[in-house]
Amino acid sequence: MAKTTYKDSGVDLEVYAQSMAKLPRLLKRTHSPRVIPADGGFAGLFSLDFSGHLFRRNYQDPVLVSCTDGVGTKVKVAQMADRHNTVGIDLVAMCVNDALCMGAEPLFFLDYMAMSHDDPELVEALVEGISQGCLDGDMALVGGETAIMPDVYSHGDYDLAGFCVGVVDRAKLLDGSAIVDGDVLVGIESSGIHSNGYSLVRKIVFDVAGLQLSDQVDECGGSVADVLLTPTKIYTSAVRKILSHYRVKQVVHGIAHITGGGLEENTSRILPAGLKLAIKEGSWPVPPVFQWLQRLGEVDDAEMARVFNMGIGLVMVVSPYYAESVQAQLAELDLKSWDIGRVTTT
Repeated sequence: MAKTTYKDSGVDLEVYAQSMAKLPRLLKRTHSPRVIPADGGFAGLFSLDFSGHLFRRNYQDPVLVSCTDGVGTKVKVAQMADRHNTVGIDLVAMCVNDALCMGAEPLFFLDYMAMSHDDPELVEALVEGISQGCLDGDMALVGGETAIMPDVYSHGDYDLAGFCVGVVDRAKLLDGSAIVDGDVLVGIESSGIHSNGYSLVRKIVFDVAGLQLSDQVDECGGSVADVLLTPTKIYTSAVRKILSHYRVKQVVHGIAHITGGGLEENTSRILPAGLKLAIKEGSWPVPPVFQWLQRLGEVDDAEMARVFNMGIGLVMVVSPYYAESVQAQLAELDLKSWDIGRVTTT
């Protein structure tokens, strides 16, 4: 009788090693001098501050900010399209955009990938996207974990999770407590669907409409695959630019990342008791992708607003005196924004 090996169970350690050998360059391109080399170690190391005087942050009362998230069923679209180098950007975005809402400086990121079998090319493509997301989010990719579980995932299936750590001085923490009556809601454009509502998206596009990934979506200027796999926008540069511009006054009173639940639910989460939103309907253009989905699926307006971001990926709640200035600075980053409403007591 032949001896049983790990490979017989579906896990090939030699192929796994090939996968891991492809990753160091993708991690190292995200590293700053704050990453402490620990090749072969069991954990990633990161210095909270720079050792050099020129770049020191000089934190007075640092608070660590941590976030974790996944990509949801958007990975099913990536698997259908056999296009895997963008969902890693989504993974980073879903985590880092949440951290930014607290006013945090993103520091580092770790990923967890679970898949059905060893596939070095797939692993490299996924980490390529994660690495790019970390570059866009201005943080280091310091490590991760790849789990091969053939009895849990069907052949070709995989899932992703991510973990982001940031830091903010306690005095600059954005927890929504500074929001007051009359504050302006500055809505910043999304890049499309981002990474929420994909169970509904897939049902509409593939089950109801019967479309193929290669079909063209004229109103969106690309194929179904192009439209559905557009990566989530990362807002690090926008938040950093605005928060660093106003060093004395607290101009931004709160930030909301618009994910599942839509604009109303996510922005309401940061409001102090006794305050509510007065959103100006029609104050921003709804991107064609949402009009396309709504038409295909005959989805009610209320359901669209509850599931999708409808073109607003991030909301800054700002002092009314500075709203136009904030929007002008966002425009310098080629980000569209709109005055989409007010905070009110009535």
